[in-house]
Amino acid sequence: METPDSNPSPGARETQAFPEGVKRLEAGALVPDWVTRLDRTAFGAAWKHPAEHEALWLLPEVAFARWACIPAAGEAELLRIAVDPAHRGGGLGRILLEACQRELAEEGMLRLYLEVRASNAAAIRLYGACGWERCGLRPGYYPDGEDAALYQRMS
Repeated sequence: METPDSNPSPGARETQAFPEGVKRLEAGALVPDWVTRLDRTAFGAAWKHPAEHEALWLLPEVAFARWACIPAAGEAELLRIAVDPAHRGGGLGRILLEACQRELAEEGMLRLYLEVRASNAAAIRLYGACGWERCGLRPGYYPDGEDAALYQRMS
């Protein structure tokens, strides 16, 4: 897949195993401005720069996935995944999620977790298509009172 950005972002390394154009941002690297803008668009506010235990995968200019990684426990949690609204519906979320899942598995993180708004049907379909299973519910989890559905994926 061609990406709009043929040059890696500062601090990013291309993920060699994934010809889809997915890149991984190294710890301590500056988060590209487009990620901050997309984070605000998708979630209403942007998070701070990734912490030392977090990883950020990018489809440059169109999508990102942010994970908290606990290698010693063999676990990772998907914190955020977003696709630019102009590029939704084309399978980019699945490409990105599957690339992350493969690389995390290669690094020994075989137990993956996430939480999602119970009403987010598109995200829930994506997770199901990528092998995730619902494992719980957090009632009233979000500030507006909506429940969070909990999902896991074991490799």
